[in-house]
Amino acid sequence: MSVTIRFCGAAHTVTGSCYLLETPSGRFLVDCGLFQGQKTLKELNYRPFPFRAADIDAVLLTHAHIDHSGLLPKLVRNGFSGRILATRGTIDLCSYMLPDAGNIQEFEVAALNRRNAARGRTEVSPIYTQADAIASLQSFMAVDYEKWVDVIPGVRARYWNAGHLLGSASIEIEIAHQEPSQKPLRILASGDIGPDAKLLQPDPEAPTGFDYVISESTYGDRERAPTTADARRARLSVEVREAAARKGALLIPAFAVERTQELIVDLVDLMERGEVPAAHIFLDSPLAIRATEVFRKHAANLDPNVDVRRLLNSPQLRFTETVDESKAIAKLTGFHIVIAGSGMCDAGRIRHHLKNWLWSARATVLLVGFQAQGTLGRFLVDGAKAVRIQGDEIKVGARIRTIDDYSGHADGSELARWIAARRPIQRGLFLVHGEEPAIAGLADRISERIIPATQVFQPLLDDIYELSTAAPTLLDSSHRRRLAPEAVVRLDWHNDMSKLVLDINDRIETAADDRARSVIIRRLRRALDE
Repeated sequence: MSVTIRFCGAAHTVTGSCYLLETPSGRFLVDCGLFQGQKTLKELNYRPFPFRAADIDAVLLTHAHIDHSGLLPKLVRNGFSGRILATRGTIDLCSYMLPDAGNIQEFEVAALNRRNAARGRTEVSPIYTQADAIASLQSFMAVDYEKWVDVIPGVRARYWNAGHLLGSASIEIEIAHQEPSQKPLRILASGDIGPDAKLLQPDPEAPTGFDYVISESTYGDRERAPTTADARRARLSVEVREAAARKGALLIPAFAVERTQELIVDLVDLMERGEVPAAHIFLDSPLAIRATEVFRKHAANLDPNVDVRRLLNSPQLRFTETVDESKAIAKLTGFHIVIAGSGMCDAGRIRHHLKNWLWSARATVLLVGFQAQGTLGRFLVDGAKAVRIQGDEIKVGARIRTIDDYSGHADGSELARWIAARRPIQRGLFLVHGEEPAIAGLADRISERIIPATQVFQPLLDDIYELSTAAPTLLDSSHRRRLAPEAVVRLDWHNDMSKLVLDINDRIETAADDRARSVIIRRLRRALDE
């Protein structure tokens, strides 16, 4: 019996989660997510899948985040006709998130095509449309936690709460051996694992005893200080009070689902307690507004110690659904709070608010989630003095702050404990969904202490492993690679070009006089001519 896995995404990067498993009876995917971050990676979204969509018999979806679900509409449009198995919470969120993703792609491609037309360049098409996304929802089928469901002949799956997001799951997979006397091959796909003391969500759960575990490693090289609900709110209150003292906007780029609702709950609670100044909280995201309704619907399944319905109905909360309502926020001058997507500042309405406020010392930008390499959020975290937003150069004058208490991901020690609790792991542990330092850090943390180093694998994009052997065997897949390994892990030429333009502008502006500026320009011209 031959069983293989191909790592079609989230290999040495944190986006594009997609794993193709081939068995004697068929093929299925775990996740089918959108690539985000640097342009070289994002361009993979426009390329053909590394498999025929029509050949895929089923999809097991761990959760609704776009880096795990965002290419499902493309999969369906390209010929997939099987079932997408997901929890009810995931389906409810995807019913808003996927059409929203299609709408964003249509809008952004229309804006790009206007610029392309002015430059004499060819038009491009969106990865998929809102109509494609709506059509894909017909393929979803709800599954219950902790109950077996048949996937394809000889394969069954069971979903366990991963504690990461409403509806999130780690998926237990059993692949029957063709010889009835042989034990089934047991695999666990972690999905994204929530941290300890996660607001609104329970601690992650999963069984023990697997042949293979596929584990995320987003924060594998990081260690957070132990926290509690009170400590989390105390740290948030410090940031809010300091932002209020500047009498400008507090901009919070946040993922529309879960992170946003957690922030609203804590912000409203702090205002009700009088621990921070009362202010309007503008939720400037149609998707986040709809996601908030889903959280209200599922409130009974969330933390019983938090009055989610009441806090999410606070009079301090302002929904700005239309473009005109969003633009009106720019007219405000005093202290106010804006929560808008995207969480890495790479899309959505947050970019317009950043263009309006990022230059001002009165403003505060509070980053509350992981910022992938090559994203605008990552450049801000790394201390950029100027950035480019929609083609415009913006000086960074605002106070840039980070707070990690709202992360949806377990840190290195929490991941290590989660992996240890899955033992025995008989054949191999695959570390995925992490950048290179995070994967290496988690591997160092667990090797020998939890699992032999020879059983820890760090697959590259498009690597294929044979799983039916005594230990996973890497097959020769170099000819199948869509990107060279170094192109996945490094900043690409788009990032280098953006930084170069900013550096040239800064050098010319700070030159002593016009003669010095002319010298710089002549040197640049000579370099180009050479």
